[in-house]
Amino acid sequence: MPPRADWAARPRYAVSDFATLLWRERYLMAAIFLIIFIVGVGAALTLKTTYPAQSSVLVRLGQEYVYEPRAGDAGRGAVLDSDQVIQSETAILGASQLKLRVVEKLGLSRTYPKLAAKYAAAGPEEKRKIMSSAVRSIESSLKIETAPQTPIIRVSFTHEDPEAAALILNTLLEEYLIYRRAVLSDPNSPALEQQRRNFETRLAQADAAYEDFLNNNRIGDFVAEKASLSQLQAQIEQQKYQTDAQLQDRIGRLATLSSQFGQIAPEVGLYRDVSSAPGEKLVALKIQREDLLSRYRADARPVQELDAQIAQLEAGIAAGRTLAEGARRFGVNPVYQTVQTEKIQLTAEVNALRQSQAELVSQIEQVTQRRLKFAELEPKFQELSLDRDVLQANVRDFSVKEEQSRAAQEIASRTNDNIRIVARATPPTKGKSLRKPAVILAFLFAGFTALSTGLLRMFMRPGLPTAQSASRTLDLPVLAAAPLKAR
Repeated sequence: MPPRADWAARPRYAVSDFATLLWRERYLMAAIFLIIFIVGVGAALTLKTTYPAQSSVLVRLGQEYVYEPRAGDAGRGAVLDSDQVIQSETAILGASQLKLRVVEKLGLSRTYPKLAAKYAAAGPEEKRKIMSSAVRSIESSLKIETAPQTPIIRVSFTHEDPEAAALILNTLLEEYLIYRRAVLSDPNSPALEQQRRNFETRLAQADAAYEDFLNNNRIGDFVAEKASLSQLQAQIEQQKYQTDAQLQDRIGRLATLSSQFGQIAPEVGLYRDVSSAPGEKLVALKIQREDLLSRYRADARPVQELDAQIAQLEAGIAAGRTLAEGARRFGVNPVYQTVQTEKIQLTAEVNALRQSQAELVSQIEQVTQRRLKFAELEPKFQELSLDRDVLQANVRDFSVKEEQSRAAQEIASRTNDNIRIVARATPPTKGKSLRKPAVILAFLFAGFTALSTGLLRMFMRPGLPTAQSASRTLDLPVLAAAPLKAR
């Protein structure tokens, strides 16, 4: 190979070289390990023991998660599923405002005594920051756990003081039950009341317009009067048809009577007398014969003459020769009088029916005009009525919603039926400390750092550190190696 003054080769290492090379850096590695390990142990010894208090909350579906629309019925009764309810309650339980209420209720002296000392000597701005620090401390120490399809929320809180841990956690849950009412309670009651009052004002205006409309048109009850006009017109028309029929009947009868009236004699014979003289004469002769028989025999001449007279008179009576008319009497014909009376009555009835017909026609015209007036006013009436009905329905609906919302708020302010604290926190007897994990972590970190430093130092040394490395690097056999002499 041609000689080169600037020739340099990159050392090649084997696994067997690492032990030898790292042993050369043992002092540096030991120093770095000891420094980091001692610092880590010192930091671990500063860690304090904390006591975790445990509690759990049972969450079920409540009335506050049932959808009640502000207006209408669309979607009424829709509910969230169990996971969404759990997430909602978890978000409320983790609210910062809730932690602040716990700190304000218990005070810094019972939650974080060290912060209480600073709080007493701090200004307004510093006090606000200290309170925020206490809230952040509670948030960092609070742990909320949930599981899918499980209505249980597990809550844990760690604190240096076991009594304080249980107290803070129990106070947090109590404040949570109160705070969630304010969050989930329907704040729409004032809005519903205001909206109801607006509708009542508009309803009063609509009522006034409705009353003015009726008064201006002289209408008491539009619907009732319209219906009565329809019935009245039907009755008048029916009466007119009956009057027309009666009028035609009377006119026909009057015409017939008028045609027959000229054929009837005004006078008629009432009776006549028939003469009874022949009969009386015959009776007188028979009486006379009987008288003669008392004095004469039957064959005596006077008796025979009387018998001849009696026989002759009887023969004349039998032959009708002795009949003669008596006195005759004439008077007004009753048929003529009846026909005349009926004609007069029919004439009066025809006149009366014609007047009734004219009056009915006039009444029908008046009713028709009134109905046309109602038909003209009906669109305005329907508009006013529709406005009143809608506003009345809205006032009624909002009154019901307002009362329901107020009742729901009153019930919610007194109870939390769907939330149960399964187990309240008790002061823990066994604490947790990170000292041992911190020491182990410091040991591992110190060892890793020392090893990394040794490897870095090993790779940064110039030259070929071992004969095996020189043989692999130069691809030449190494025949001998001499130890390094000290200067």
